[in-house]
Amino acid sequence: MIVTSLPTPIVSADWLAKNLGADNLVVIDASWYLPAMNRDGAAEYAQGHIPGAVFFDIDGVSDHSTPLPHMLPDGATFAAAVGAMGVDNDTNVVVYDGGGIFSAPRLWWMFRVFGHDKVAVLDGGTPAWKAAGGAVEVTKPAPAPKKFTPRLRPEMLARLDDVRVVLERKSAQVFDARPAARFRGEAPEPRPGLRSGHMLGSFSLPASEMLANGHLKTPEAIMALFEAAGADWTGPIITSCGSGVSAAILSLALERIGKPSGKLYDGSWTEWGSRADTPKAP
Repeated sequence: MIVTSLPTPIVSADWLAKNLGADNLVVIDASWYLPAMNRDGAAEYAQGHIPGAVFFDIDGVSDHSTPLPHMLPDGATFAAAVGAMGVDNDTNVVVYDGGGIFSAPRLWWMFRVFGHDKVAVLDGGTPAWKAAGGAVEVTKPAPAPKKFTPRLRPEMLARLDDVRVVLERKSAQVFDARPAARFRGEAPEPRPGLRSGHMLGSFSLPASEMLANGHLKTPEAIMALFEAAGADWTGPIITSCGSGVSAAILSLALERIGKPSGKLYDGSWTEWGSRADTPKAP
C-alpha cells in the first residue's frame, strides 16, 4: 500500500487509520511540553504511541551551539535525524503530539524549512487518535535508514536582525502566539532572566485561539481571528512566541487558510526578551 495523496497541512485520525502502514508513509511523534506542564514527551511515547511511529526529540535535534532552546539545527543534523527514521525526500510524513496540536507544528515547520512539503499534522494528536478507536503500542520500531537531502528555504526563517528591521520599517507584521497576559506584560515569563512584555510593534494572537478541543479551527474561524488581531494580507507575516514552538501553530493556521505561512522567528521572545537593546512594550 502506498499513499497517493497526502492532505496538507492537516490530516484526520480517520485518514491516518486508513493509511497507516503504507510503504511511503512515516508517522512521527513530536511531543514536547513546557516545564510547567509536568509532562515528558519521550516517556509518554515509550508508554504508548501510534503503531509504527518514531519519536523526534525537538530539544535533542537542535542547534547546541547557542544557549537558546531548540533552535533550528543545520541541514546535515536534521537530515541525519530524519533519515534514521526512514524518511527520504519522497516520504509522506505525518507528525503528531500528545497535546492535540502543540509541538507537532514545530516539526511540520522544520520539515518545510528544509524543503520537504510532503508533511502534515495529525489534527487532534494522540487524544483524537484514541477517541477514534486507534490502537497504541509500546514497541519501538527499527526503520531502515534512508537518505534525506535538505534544501533550506531561508524565506521561512526569521532571525533577530530580520525582525528588528521589519518592525522598524513596518515592512511586515509580527504575530506573537504567547498568551495575551504575557504579551501585555501582566504575567511573568516561564524562563528566568526574560523581560516582560512584547516586541514593540508586534500583534497579539495567542496560539490557543487557533484551537478548539485540540483541533485546528475552521478556515473561516481562523481567518476571522487573524483579521480581528489586525492582519493586513497585503504584506508578509512573521510568527513568534516564547521559544519558536507555538509560533508554528500560527504558521500552520495560515497555511490552513491558504495564506503564505511566512517566516517564523526562531529565537522568539526568549532571544528578544533577554536583550537590553531590543525595543519592547509596555
